[in-house]
Amino acid sequence: MLLIACKQPRSNAPELKAIAINNILTAMTDIMIHDITNPPLAARFFAYSCLAGYEVVAQHDTAFKSMYQKLNGYPDIKKPDSITGYSYQLAALLAIMETAKKLQPSGSLVGAYQQHFLDSCKRVGYDDALIKNSLRYAGTISKQILAWAKADGYNKISNYPRYTPVNKEGCWYPTPPAFLQAVEPWFKTVRSFTLDSATQFIPPPPVAFSTSRDAAFYKMLDALYKERIHQDPAHTAIAGFWDCNPFAVQDNGHLQVGLKKISPGAHWLGITGIACLKTQKGFNQSLQIHTMVAVGLMDAFICCWDEKFRSNRIRPETAIRKYIDPGWEPLLQTPPFPEYLSGHSVISATSATILTHFFGDHFSYTDSVEVSYGLHPRSFTSFQQAAVEAGISRFYGGIHFMDAIDNGRAQGLKVGQWVVDKVALPAHSE
Repeated sequence: MLLIACKQPRSNAPELKAIAINNILTAMTDIMIHDITNPPLAARFFAYSCLAGYEVVAQHDTAFKSMYQKLNGYPDIKKPDSITGYSYQLAALLAIMETAKKLQPSGSLVGAYQQHFLDSCKRVGYDDALIKNSLRYAGTISKQILAWAKADGYNKISNYPRYTPVNKEGCWYPTPPAFLQAVEPWFKTVRSFTLDSATQFIPPPPVAFSTSRDAAFYKMLDALYKERIHQDPAHTAIAGFWDCNPFAVQDNGHLQVGLKKISPGAHWLGITGIACLKTQKGFNQSLQIHTMVAVGLMDAFICCWDEKFRSNRIRPETAIRKYIDPGWEPLLQTPPFPEYLSGHSVISATSATILTHFFGDHFSYTDSVEVSYGLHPRSFTSFQQAAVEAGISRFYGGIHFMDAIDNGRAQGLKVGQWVVDKVALPAHSE
């Protein structure tokens, strides 16, 4: 993980490769797993950190434009012209880490990674002065990004009333085994990057709750119940591959054990890295693409979470146990927030749309992002094929109804296209 992908150049400044970006985001992901960072908040960390790095690139490569006047309230980042004798690509990576150090709860772990990174840089030919100046440059950019981040309203969420589940039939209620409180019920209030509002792509209302056996809702409920009872092994494999639950709880006798995994957003940024490496994208464009995906993730979560706590629909696990079979259990552990929409469906469609913009409709790749978690790689012929599979995995896993998956995908496609059109970054080749 500490490999920084440098090679000794003919000039005095070693050249950085795109894999260095992947390594840093992987380190951030590992620390998010350590901190049990929830999926929307993880997207926020990734987005601001990537933007800090991207802004350094935009100040040095005319092919890449600043996000000024493209993102909501984005400041006119000042270039520190008084600093000389630096590597701008090294400064970009350091800006990512400097920002993550301040945002992530265990920022000291990011600092430790950064020190190992810089030690590796020294070993491949970076001199102390160049490193020092690159770090100074990164710090000035990161400071401006962090000031913008502080104004997005997230720090006000802790002052809002604690979310109380609605005691009403058909509404969400915490699920076993841990009965965790709702995650980020006020995330819709955070300033988005590109959206006009959190309700810009509001979906149709969910299928109306009903306990009548002839009702559409009950038929969806029965379909989920039967899927789990007569589950195809192929469906089981798909559900497990896309689980991406940052903190599942498992009963172990008298104890409950936490099982940590990466978030859905981290999975899609991992896919982004795979695509950039396969096509041998240069450092600058790789950072551009990662930043675009991270921005899309944030706005997709804002849209999705807005709907979740408006419709506030009951989870399949709660409904099936109450109305069909008290002993029924989903294949995947139910996440702690309302059911409609499917978050994985939304963010997967958004990410796939952005990646398709850069790599095309028929980009085949093998997803090995979670091999370290014991999952076998899966191959896909396009990003949208993967996004569709990610969505249906929630049905196979027993945690989402089909209208939440279908309408979640529809919302995600709209968010993804909006981000591409709004930011209007070219899909050029280096």
